[in-house]
Amino acid sequence: MSGGVARAAIVAAARGWIGTPYRHQASLKGIGCDCLGLVRGVWREVVGREPEAVPPYAPDWAEAGLREMMAEAGERHFIRIAPADAGAGDVLLFRWRAHLPAKHAAIMTDAAGMVHAHDGATVAEVPLSGWWRRHLAFAFRFPGVTD
Repeated sequence: MSGGVARAAIVAAARGWIGTPYRHQASLKGIGCDCLGLVRGVWREVVGREPEAVPPYAPDWAEAGLREMMAEAGERHFIRIAPADAGAGDVLLFRWRAHLPAKHAAIMTDAAGMVHAHDGATVAEVPLSGWWRRHLAFAFRFPGVTD
């Protein structure tokens, strides 16, 4: 990557995926993606080539392994920040239950919203409501964010 990445460019890229159908393990804008595929696709648009191949994963991978695999990948390629410090363009990871690893990702669009892919729906921008905030486990910044 040469130069930096503007938060507005990350948000615009994420919003460009709105309407993409949910497809487990996919990452093709307009064709299909899951929450990880959305983040991967935005990475390709704003940073470049993906830094590592994603191995196949089952829908219940987090429950089966009980390892923070998404957060570990985030630490390898993004900059970890406190969830309270997250802003537009940052990646958010959520836990469905307190005792389980984080397994859902979204990209924050502003202080009150996020874009995410959810099973049974298309990629959408939704409010970052109290429910989501209570389940927020990790936040990461794309490398090279300039503003």
